[in-house]
Amino acid sequence: MSTLLEGITSHQIRTERGQFQVIEAHAEAAGIPVVLIHGNVSSSLFFQPTMQALPRHTYAVDLRGFGDSETLPVDATRGVRDYSDDVAAVLDTLAVPRAHLVGWSMGGGVVMQLLLDRPDLVATLTLISPVSPYGFGGSAADGTPLTEDSAGTGGGAANPGFVAALAAGDTTADSPVTARSVFRTTYVAPGYDSELEDLWVESMLSTKLGDDNYPGTKTESPTWPGFGAGERGVLNTMAPRWFNTAGIVDIAAKPAILWVHGEDDAIVGDATMFDLNQLGKLGVVPGWPGEEVAPAQPMVSQTRAVLDAYRANGGSATELALPGVGHSAHLEAPEEFRTALLGHIGEHDQ
Repeated sequence: MSTLLEGITSHQIRTERGQFQVIEAHAEAAGIPVVLIHGNVSSSLFFQPTMQALPRHTYAVDLRGFGDSETLPVDATRGVRDYSDDVAAVLDTLAVPRAHLVGWSMGGGVVMQLLLDRPDLVATLTLISPVSPYGFGGSAADGTPLTEDSAGTGGGAANPGFVAALAAGDTTADSPVTARSVFRTTYVAPGYDSELEDLWVESMLSTKLGDDNYPGTKTESPTWPGFGAGERGVLNTMAPRWFNTAGIVDIAAKPAILWVHGEDDAIVGDATMFDLNQLGKLGVVPGWPGEEVAPAQPMVSQTRAVLDAYRANGGSATELALPGVGHSAHLEAPEEFRTALLGHIGEHDQ
């Protein structure tokens, strides 16, 4: 299988922050371009069918430590700013003054952070199953961190079997922790099938591993389950100790936001099995201290509340919840997603 699909070209872009792989489609199309930012354990390759279908000049960027971009360390104490600053540097180097930004999963957090730090670059935002504005795990319904050290979140929350399977380059579905198995059971809802699955697995296996990348470091914690968020690496960037993009509700100029998510999302949800507190509640992880101390994070409800506040403060935010769809609406419901995205950016293409 060719890594690049028909109509997609690739470029290595050298910026003052490092070298980044960018793929591109429909370069001749007029108007404000679309820029797509992938999520964790993936790369720009996941966006290729979307790029082929959009009659727009479209870019997708490999974040540091993913795909064919340079493997650079991630300072998690900056939240996802290492990633958002990289994207800004790429756009500046490409001389793209404004873009319709699309972020999937962790990439949703990256584009929200970009809106906070470089609002001049943002024509619109589209969030596909984004990380909550309050991070991934370890926060109460109102976004308040449950502990100062973000106990139960970050690098220590990674499944060691999954990390080992990534390190081995395992492309099979012979165990539940290989990239292919994880894709089938968590990235998409049951029943999804694609002839491009090998490409998705290749993309996942491009993830660079280690304390400075995926999954990152951890710290000891006096609070159950005994570890907290570290200061380096991917998973720690989304710990509530370091990450909070709820400030988008207070920015002066508010670009329109489209939020697309699947109702069967196994990764980002109000009771996701990727939340250690939810696993503790179910007895999967022993010693859970109870609902008052360690409640599961209501991720979708938090995003909805922040976007409600965004609207109340004068912004525009639209929610599209897709039944039967998991974590990857752009793959699982491509027509619905494309129609919604084109309608969204078409209203604000100036």
